Amino acid sequence: MKVVDQITDDLQTDVTWNRVGTITAKGARALPLGTKHYLLDKVPIVGWLPKYDLRWIVNDVIAGLTLGLLLIPQSLSYAKIATIPVEYGLQSSWLPATLYTFMGSTKDLSTGPTSLIGLMTSNVVSSLKPQGYSPQAVASAVAMCMGIMGMAIGFLNLGFLLEFISEPILAGFITAVALTIGLGQVSALLGEENVTASHAAGQIRQILRQLPQANGYACAVGFAGLLFLVLLEQSGKRWANQETMLSRIIWFFSITRAFMCLLLFTGVSYAVNKHRGKHTLFDIVQLKYSGISAPEVPSATLIGKAFPGAIPAFIGGILEHVAIARAFGVKNNYVSDQTQEVTYFGVINFVNSFFHSMGVGGAMSRTSVNSMCKVKSPLSGLVTTAVILVCIFKLSGALYWIPKATLSAIIITAVAPLVRSPKEFYGFWKTSLADFISAMLAFWVCFFTTTYEGLAAAVGFNIVYVLLRQVFKPITQLGSTDQQKLSELQQSTMSASGLPDTLPDDVRIFRFHESFFFPNAYRLKTAILETIQTHHAPAYSTLHGAEAERNWSVHGERRVARLRKKAGIVDPSTLPPISIVVLDFTKVNHMDATAISHLHSLLKELRLYAGPGVEVRFVGVSKTIRERFERARFTLHDDPWLATDRDDTWTENVPRAYRNLSVAVQAPRRRSSAVLVEKNEKMEHIEEV
Repeated sequence: MKVVDQITDDLQTDVTWNRVGTITAKGARALPLGTKHYLLDKVPIVGWLPKYDLRWIVNDVIAGLTLGLLLIPQSLSYAKIATIPVEYGLQSSWLPATLYTFMGSTKDLSTGPTSLIGLMTSNVVSSLKPQGYSPQAVASAVAMCMGIMGMAIGFLNLGFLLEFISEPILAGFITAVALTIGLGQVSALLGEENVTASHAAGQIRQILRQLPQANGYACAVGFAGLLFLVLLEQSGKRWANQETMLSRIIWFFSITRAFMCLLLFTGVSYAVNKHRGKHTLFDIVQLKYSGISAPEVPSATLIGKAFPGAIPAFIGGILEHVAIARAFGVKNNYVSDQTQEVTYFGVINFVNSFFHSMGVGGAMSRTSVNSMCKVKSPLSGLVTTAVILVCIFKLSGALYWIPKATLSAIIITAVAPLVRSPKEFYGFWKTSLADFISAMLAFWVCFFTTTYEGLAAAVGFNIVYVLLRQVFKPITQLGSTDQQKLSELQQSTMSASGLPDTLPDDVRIFRFHESFFFPNAYRLKTAILETIQTHHAPAYSTLHGAEAERNWSVHGERRVARLRKKAGIVDPSTLPPISIVVLDFTKVNHMDATAISHLHSLLKELRLYAGPGVEVRFVGVSKTIRERFERARFTLHDDPWLATDRDDTWTENVPRAYRNLSVAVQAPRRRSSAVLVEKNEKMEHIEEV
């Protein structure tokens, strides 16, 4: 009885049990509606298709056709990078676009084989091929592992785990991968046949040693292809902004240059090699394809062996995929759903693996072309799939004659833009030594060993660095004779108690309570934007029409509607605009390059939502953080209204630093149209992030 009484008493009085009960009851009440929202979020087409404007069909068909023509040579090329038969590149490409029509949260993103995933796959193929597995079987096992990891993270809404890969690591990793891919194609470009080294130093040595045995015909085809691709690319850049018919034709040839190159040199190859049998002037693909193979589940044993090597493929692929989706959402003024993109990434790779396909993900070059074609919705993916299926079933015979040197030329020009400039790495050096070291670790270890070891070394360094920062975090000692530090104490006290009695409706303060760096940068940026979208009206609601007419995407609207409902906002038309955003950095003692990148993104997205006149004001920026801003070239000016000598930029709407919250809130505004609304909105405006 005593035990029963003790348990009963604990259930009634214990704080932890009461909290568990409260959370359980709250979750049970929210379960039906939450389940509905969860399922709708996983199939975005249900939200946007009823809003589809039939006038958009022309743009979507043009974009779908263009992407299909671009995807044909790229899928063959990236299969070559993965060291699998090139026909499996085409087989990997027909389903992603169609599935993205139903599950995608952006209108621009183009998914399919990528150079990054191709290289990751080739590493696993080379390690497992000696055990008797076919390359395409290993590639499908890697794709299934990527799918399992993606679905686990996506369906459980664990996308925040991806934020532990900082931008410097990603920059070093992708640059090393791009250089490795390009180096791996030099032998085919030169017609050299015995370059078998698996690491960069060995490849360079073998390529130089075999230069006297290079195939002149292959060199001619390869370098002519490179010249053709570069000329079309530069012509497109030069004529892209012209409105004449000639410029539009040049622009179309520019964005489909890979397909045009493939078409031209395949024709040349057929003309010179069709009567030579096996003794061709240069190596050709010799593609033999009879359609889509029957679905087959990769063996469990092979999946277990491929899983460790699939981890860097998943990390690199999903980070690239999510970053592209996020970037084009901001560029074209709609909201992408990061968790849904991870879910799609997992589902497509899982399903695609049944068809002996390599892993797939978002590709920057194709997404850029899709955006330039003024695509209106993901419906264009159905047209892209149709183009790929026509190629598979009707044109595969013509693809037999593709020169390997031409595919190498296409690959080299495709990965060249992925190489980050030395200036960017020097920017990491100026911003933070830790960022620079992590970028260099990712680059050099990936380039000279394996991508898995490079990622592990860089991420491991970051983990150790973060832990050491917490262990050896310095403290500030204040003494009666230390006037400078005493002044800082007075500033801190003033900052904590200097708020006015009331805050204007169009002002919101965000107070940070921790360092601002790569593990939390995206979460904090998102929290700020969502708070503003919940409690403030967008500028375009009254200036440029209703919010629902701004773009095709409904994900952002639904998300904001839920947040407003949760906040008890019944009539959104009564919401005030946002004119001033105050960021309280008093407790921020560390920043890195990733956080500064997200600050740039925050400013851009704020101006898209609130208009170009919205002001961002910083408070409590320490000397260390100020130096970090300057080294990263993040423009932050002092408040000119309190300075004795105003600079020439005091009228510009740039981020400003203020002494304390009171000054930041009450300082004169730079927008002549700003209206101060004084209502009793006291501490509700202060959000802790």
